[in-house]
Amino acid sequence: MFGASGYIGSNLVPFLSGRGLRVRAAARTIDVLRSRGWPGVELVQADALDTASLAAALAGVDVAFYLVHSMAAGRDFGRLDQEAAANFAAAAAAAGVARIVYLGGLVPEGATGEHIVSRRETGEVLRAGAVPVTEVRAGIIIGPGSAAFEVMRDLVLNLPVMVTPRWVRAKSPPIALENLLGYLLGVANSAAAAGRIYDAAGPGEVSYEDMMRLMAEVAGKRQPVILPVPVLSPGLSSYWLGLTTAVPPDIAKALIGGLKHDFHADDAALRQLVPQRLLSVREAIAAAFAAERSHQTVTRWAEGAFALRGFRHDVAYYAKKASGSAQAATSPAAVWEQLIRLGGRNRYFYMNGLWWLREFLDWCVGGPGFSRGRRDPDELRLGDVVDYWTVIGIEPERHLTLHFGMKAPGSGILEFDLRPMECGGTEVKVTAYWHPRGVWGLLYWYALVPAHLFLFRGWTRAIARRAEAAAGVPAAN
Repeated sequence: MFGASGYIGSNLVPFLSGRGLRVRAAARTIDVLRSRGWPGVELVQADALDTASLAAALAGVDVAFYLVHSMAAGRDFGRLDQEAAANFAAAAAAAGVARIVYLGGLVPEGATGEHIVSRRETGEVLRAGAVPVTEVRAGIIIGPGSAAFEVMRDLVLNLPVMVTPRWVRAKSPPIALENLLGYLLGVANSAAAAGRIYDAAGPGEVSYEDMMRLMAEVAGKRQPVILPVPVLSPGLSSYWLGLTTAVPPDIAKALIGGLKHDFHADDAALRQLVPQRLLSVREAIAAAFAAERSHQTVTRWAEGAFALRGFRHDVAYYAKKASGSAQAATSPAAVWEQLIRLGGRNRYFYMNGLWWLREFLDWCVGGPGFSRGRRDPDELRLGDVVDYWTVIGIEPERHLTLHFGMKAPGSGILEFDLRPMECGGTEVKVTAYWHPRGVWGLLYWYALVPAHLFLFRGWTRAIARRAEAAAGVPAAN
């Protein structure tokens, strides 16, 4: 399965493996797949834009699911999609793959948005290859992580009044995630589906406004006041979404191009081929919230993990990120010995005045900012509380995940990664992931971004220098 780390892939992999199927999951970064914790799933690192990586990933594969889309890449993603599809089609033919199942998108008449057009053209490029292709075209998918679903969630659960573009009245036939997964498995198992294109849809057409009102109802929130206005162009709409939601800007911009259209689906053929009970919009939203609640605690940051969002539906699925890194002229073990001493009496090795100021502000609003201490000054283990952090993931000499415990409008994760370098030494990297809760959570993040970028660069350098000093490495001039 290519694109296994994406939204659909992250759900389709356990869906298939849970039904006893052998699954090989491929993504550009294998560490992302490892963090999923999928038992019995073979993980490989491969990139459809890197032809050399495809042969091994496709060897022995009967049915290949192609779920790759590049809209998060920003400009020129349409060309990248076509190049990747051409590479994949050729490699699949060379590997003897029997069928490709591709998830595309519904295409309204007169559509010009690059996101929609790219989905259609990707299917055409795949079909130009020698391997038979089954394309399933879907519109809005109702499930945690779906870009359109997350836009609506961020708006509905955090803004009681919203001025929106006119696209909120455009209609489409949304489909529940579990129904779409059932369709993908069904067409893969059907020889009659080879070479066919199917529309996938839910049981009815509704507007975005209707979906938002249903979401508020299912979540137990007051109905939002929605004021559509004609002056928000697609460009302005994407900026507006960037200010009011946590959906990544490139995805929001690509999404906006299609939201202005009414979408229609002729799904009679697919319903006949793969019979199943289709969830209504209300049922699909309730199922999405229930699916989040059923997720267990994870040991590494993963986009959308419910436990890392404080178990709150109104905390954004997508995270804002900031990071910094430095190099230490010593081993990962030496760096790890310093890293696990963070906090408590040891403090934070760098800009402790800034840490004190943030702790003081938290204390002023009744938070645990001045709660200092740790179980042991030199040892760290899973579940330890370090000041106002909780250790939720630990891999000695490789990785440390801390959950932020101060009062703030959202949920924060801090991750440290240690990577041995080919030239010797260790790269020390720290990344902050912030899942905002509404506009206040976004404003909180943007206000602290400069401080984070400054702090993280200096912080990683300080950890690296401490490790070098402890290991007896001479200080650089």
